[in-house]
Amino acid sequence: MLTRAHWSGEAGYWAMGETNGRVELIDGALRVRPSPNTAHNGIALLLVTATAVAAREAGLRWASEPNLRLATDRIVIPDLTLGRQPWATKIVHPSETVLVVEVTSPSNAATDRGQKRLFYAEARIPWYLLVEPDFTDFEAVTLRLLRLDGDHYIEHAVAKHGETLTSDVPFPIDIRTNDLVDP
Repeated sequence: MLTRAHWSGEAGYWAMGETNGRVELIDGALRVRPSPNTAHNGIALLLVTATAVAAREAGLRWASEPNLRLATDRIVIPDLTLGRQPWATKIVHPSETVLVVEVTSPSNAATDRGQKRLFYAEARIPWYLLVEPDFTDFEAVTLRLLRLDGDHYIEHAVAKHGETLTSDVPFPIDIRTNDLVDP
């Protein structure tokens, strides 16, 4: 049995072993996030499907819900990362990560738009894709592709529902927002 002393820092985080929940380590403290709903997971899957060929041709690989170690005592679990990480790895590092993706949920939208955006910028991850579904019915989505500029992100491209997100970087992107929802 793990005592409270065992729960501190990275040692405690790794001592938990695999969990069924999304447990993140934020500056030494554990944060448990609720599991996403099926619409959230479906959007993430459809996003990978829409970009898999172009990403692979660019020499990049998707990771779903990886342990992304941003700094000492800071391990988060984004919805997706795209990068040059090994195929079978327990930890993804920012230096291997080209793009990080968060699909917002009612319980985490503020964190994804604020705290995690800052964390990813501090870790120097070049690209951040924020996927923002309409929470009333999950039948519409807005995509915001953000590019690291100095120590913060700026909008590179935006596509609202019914539009297409297009960019040549960080790899050829052509994502129709309508293709990410299942009405």
